[in-house]
Amino acid sequence: MPYVRIWIHAVWATKQRSPILTDDVRKAIFQHVKENAAAKNIFLDNVNGHVDHIHCLISLGREQSIGEIIKLIKGESSYWINKMGLIKTKFDWQDDYYAVSVCESALKSVRKYIQDQEEHHRKKSFEDEYAEFISESGFPSFLQTSAPPD
Repeated sequence: MPYVRIWIHAVWATKQRSPILTDDVRKAIFQHVKENAAAKNIFLDNVNGHVDHIHCLISLGREQSIGEIIKLIKGESSYWINKMGLIKTKFDWQDDYYAVSVCESALKSVRKYIQDQEEHHRKKSFEDEYAEFISESGFPSFLQTSAPPD
């Protein structure tokens, strides 16, 4: 039996980065995302976010891809948010996302970073956070000048 452990830190925003995820809405969404991930055999270690985005720490299974997992989480959660009427207007996540691998030695700090989103965003906007992620991850410099596309 193959043993696979590939950790991914994924981040995506609400459509047009609208700050519509209130505390109560976030709590309900994150709980639902956890339950849905477990039902779909997605190992979601940690999920949190702020008013306009979500962070997930995911361990990929041996037959799972990043795109497939994120599509499942984003698609099903959008459907559920709309079905439950959690947001007064039609809800969508942005099309794109940020995802990078995480080494085992960094798991503790990534977990803490995800758990501390509320405190973190008192000091830094999502746009600044995104630019920092892009820079630290070595993506092309033209991506560092703007927030993620919708």
